Amino acid sequence: MLKVWGRKNSINVQKVVWCAAELGLDFDRKDVGLQHGFPEDFEEINPNRKVPAISDDGFVLWESHAIVRYLAAKEGSLIPTDLQGRADCERWMDWQHTQLWETLKPIFFGLVRTAPEERDLAAIQAAVDGTAASLGVLDRHLSDREYVLGDRFSVADIPLAVSGYRWFEMEIDRPELPNFTAYYGRIKERPAFQEHCMFPLT
Repeated sequence: MLKVWGRKNSINVQKVVWCAAELGLDFDRKDVGLQHGFPEDFEEINPNRKVPAISDDGFVLWESHAIVRYLAAKEGSLIPTDLQGRADCERWMDWQHTQLWETLKPIFFGLVRTAPEERDLAAIQAAVDGTAASLGVLDRHLSDREYVLGDRFSVADIPLAVSGYRWFEMEIDRPELPNFTAYYGRIKERPAFQEHCMFPLT
């Protein structure tokens, strides 16, 4: 059975377990990180001491996007097999990590993990504005498609949708992004997303 190390409220762990659920894989997840701490031998699993990490019949892998791509490719679904399609898929996954999350993360930490009296409201608002600009790129991309790669759900949607959950759950003023909002509405209908990603933000 697939083993997953990581707490369920982690955005990166959610990418992995949601992907596994969409693929119909059985997995055993162990709470690791933050309040759960790390097992003594965890550095042998991930020398960076970060989650998630997996063991698939003894094959150990860390980095959430690498894990998601590995699982999808192994199962032969949710990821394009042609070179250009694969590159397009990976482009949007990497964009979530290098562009979208860079501005969304300060909002999350500022509002969810910082006491109200210690919040830097100006910095949070600047991050909201930056995130809205990034989501505007995605909103325009979604103007003629149901999902990021077209009319079918893929692993390209996974990092973007878990980010979207945080965007819509936090108490912020959000600009109108009709295509992204409609897209997120479709994502929320997926049972695996509901089960593995829709938790109170902590």
